[in-house]
Amino acid sequence: MLDDSLLDAPEALARADLHDLLRGAAEAGARVRTALRHATESGLTELKPDGRPRAVLIAGPGTAATGVADLITALAGTGCPVVRLAPTGVAPAAGALRWSLPGWTGPVDLLLIVTPDGTEPGLTLLAEQAYRRGCTVVAVAPARTPLAESVDGSHGLTVPMATSPTAGYGTTTYGEAESRVGTSQEPTGPAQPDPTAPAQPDPTGPGSPATLGRPGAAHGVPEDRGPLTSPHHDPPEAPAAAPGTLWALLTPLLVLLDRTGLIAAPVDTLQKVADRLDEVAERCGPAITTYSNPAKTLAVELSESLPLIWSEGQTAGMAGRRFAAALAELAGHAALAAELPEALPAHAALLAGGGIAGGADSDDFFRDRVEEPAALRARVVLLRERPADAGGLTAAPAARELAHSHDTPLSELEPEDGSDLERLAELIAITDFAAVYLTLASGSRS
Repeated sequence: MLDDSLLDAPEALARADLHDLLRGAAEAGARVRTALRHATESGLTELKPDGRPRAVLIAGPGTAATGVADLITALAGTGCPVVRLAPTGVAPAAGALRWSLPGWTGPVDLLLIVTPDGTEPGLTLLAEQAYRRGCTVVAVAPARTPLAESVDGSHGLTVPMATSPTAGYGTTTYGEAESRVGTSQEPTGPAQPDPTAPAQPDPTGPGSPATLGRPGAAHGVPEDRGPLTSPHHDPPEAPAAAPGTLWALLTPLLVLLDRTGLIAAPVDTLQKVADRLDEVAERCGPAITTYSNPAKTLAVELSESLPLIWSEGQTAGMAGRRFAAALAELAGHAALAAELPEALPAHAALLAGGGIAGGADSDDFFRDRVEEPAALRARVVLLRERPADAGGLTAAPAARELAHSHDTPLSELEPEDGSDLERLAELIAITDFAAVYLTLASGSRS
């Protein structure tokens, strides 16, 4: 059951939020800015690759890595094959997972490794395997972890994962967190080099390793560099679907793929993405009442229902799948995601059925109906990546008609105008907040 009163009690929400999920959602914009700074200090913004890779391979554990691969696939379109390397193993533990490269992987391919942990032996072995094949390796992982050291030692590139701006500060209030984020988002000047460290050569200059046939030279990846941040980690008990992790892992890769020409994600666009995430955090924060808070409203609407998340558009499809995964992992709330127009025939029988019974034997006349769980009724959540007045072909009217014909309630989310990444960021941010509120108010993570 959802505790409605908890949603409009910010202090009670903070006490129930043992895993800092709300803080992670609020700091998503700051994570993007920190990740941009790390990407710049790593040399990604100055890359001059010789061309596009033949294929992009993405490996990593958990919901965040899956979301990174899903989003890059959607943004790349038909420009380049994007292959997610799914892990195998006897358990989901970091030490048990293993990854392997396809047999065709070679020097013209690009391997991207993303993880909020960095201690997975399987990813270290994968990076070594890619090095032996001459494949370029770029990793986003916490600094000074075994994976980061392995990739740097194999002439690859590791970008330190952007951690929470308030990591290591102890217990703070949401207002204190916002003030610290505001004062730590932008660097005051260029990073000062360590005077005791050996000078690093220009990765694109004459006589540099990029011109000597080292692995990664084909894509302009600079030579290995030391860690840029102290090794702060998110709390180990934080779930992989926690808000903020996705953007910390994704942002450096967007910078890299923009330089290779696979996607359009210039730095100024990513800055606007961070601004959009901040705007959503203001609209959906814990101090905003449920009546005017779209995330809290959505959480209340989904509390006693089976969400059927219908999306229209490639990037909206990724947001829908992530929302379903976050509901399951964070709130323990089942949800089904599908893209229009295929969602209509796929879920029509669920709408016609009216709901999922609570599990009691309907033939038992003497059953206790007072304690009998209510039927879980379907509710359609329509995610669109473009406003309704944007024109073009759309299956949204047919989706509304199907839902209304079965008396199924419908919730709709449409982002404000902007670039593809800005609209996607808004959808992800609102649904992340909704998943967190449903988690906290239902007691799933308290």
